[in-house]
Amino acid sequence: MAKLVPELLVSNHAASLDFYVRIVGFAVKYDRPAEKFAYLDLDGVEIMIEQETDFWLTAQREKPYGRGINLQIEVNDLDGILARLLAANIPLFRPVEEAWYRAGGTYSGNRQFLVQDPDGYLLRFFQDLGENPAPNSGRIVG
Repeated sequence: MAKLVPELLVSNHAASLDFYVRIVGFAVKYDRPAEKFAYLDLDGVEIMIEQETDFWLTAQREKPYGRGINLQIEVNDLDGILARLLAANIPLFRPVEEAWYRAGGTYSGNRQFLVQDPDGYLLRFFQDLGENPAPNSGRIVG
């Protein structure tokens, strides 16, 4: 098990499970159907989804869930996920782009897009494009 695994409370477990497994491509590592809980894995990325109950409720919830956070998810087949999302008529929150982020003396590149799950959690799927040296000027490449 990873040392940090987000557990997303969902309003409709069946719809979320369908989104994450059939459309995105996560596999069910294990589940507890009676509790409407599933532990999911995609290329080593682990998340949990669970039907919302009062047990975890810290305040009244309203959609979109997960405001102020996006989950960055590195995948091996970005195009496959993108094709399944488009085939299911699920709109992208941000289109596919190439983005370069400065990290010390290098820029790390991502090919990425953002999509919301059925409850509005913001997911940033990406594939690694490698690294480039940062120019002395500090300007952004891309």
